[in-house]
Amino acid sequence: MDPELRPAFEQIPAPKRYVFDPEEIRAGAQARLARFNELAGGPHPEVERTDRADAPVPVRVYEPLARGDGELLPAILFVHGGGFVANGTSSWDYAGDRHARTVPAVVVSPEYRVAPENPFPAPLEDCYATLLWIAQAAGELGVDPDRIAVVGESSGGGIAAGLALLARDRGDVRLAFQMPLRAALDDRHDTRSSREIVDLRTWSRERSLAAWGAYLGREPGGSGTPAYAAPARADDLSGLPPAYLAVGQLDVVLDENVDYARRLMEAGVPTELHVYAGAIHNFENLSPNARISTDSLLDQKHALIRALHRPR
Repeated sequence: MDPELRPAFEQIPAPKRYVFDPEEIRAGAQARLARFNELAGGPHPEVERTDRADAPVPVRVYEPLARGDGELLPAILFVHGGGFVANGTSSWDYAGDRHARTVPAVVVSPEYRVAPENPFPAPLEDCYATLLWIAQAAGELGVDPDRIAVVGESSGGGIAAGLALLARDRGDVRLAFQMPLRAALDDRHDTRSSREIVDLRTWSRERSLAAWGAYLGREPGGSGTPAYAAPARADDLSGLPPAYLAVGQLDVVLDENVDYARRLMEAGVPTELHVYAGAIHNFENLSPNARISTDSLLDQKHALIRALHRPR
């Protein structure tokens, strides 16, 4: 493990066993994310946050205050993580603020329904409805409808990749870019990394399988799982938007992300893949001031700028 990550990791209590309890998961995630928002310094003075109840799904919009009159910005649909069961939009304010300010872009984060109360396809359809709303409200939002990206973290990364597939196939909106980060892409867990990462202090095999069961509404790994739910199952990856994937070397989802990136490239999709040596799942939030974390966030920023602010 990266030496700057290890101290924070070793402070995490080591549970003797894992019990899947959605309410306990949500409470724990909310506490951790409150700390991340505190470390980020609270609401950023250069970003305006607006809650919109008029969208098909309640959303929070993050808009950089420094923009020229009439300037159209790209839009980022940000899909929060939380093991498919936890974390509301406001818990991820630090990420919305960061993307809005540093890219810059108008960031829209949907309060999508979560499992197990609302299994697939409800979370994905909520995100798709948000994508349609962004495109339809582009003039009001001051965004360029030809420069819409989807960014997702962890389970949100899997939903983001599924959204890219769904948008391609339905044809209503053409995404300009996709950024699944440490994404949950495959419910089968038949890879080396999915078998080796078992420490309950991080996102482990046991935790991941329980989350997939909640999302799918049945035991994961069986036949018939739609590719929109588990994008690694997709037979055809051609025609998808350019992609940026990032994952840690010590992450349960390492192999599925590496394989998905390889298959995207083989399908002719411009793809960038970053594997961070000695990094575990969610490492940027665990130790945000570690050099590897700041490097990762800078890499994300630069990739979004390249994709969304290229000369036209």
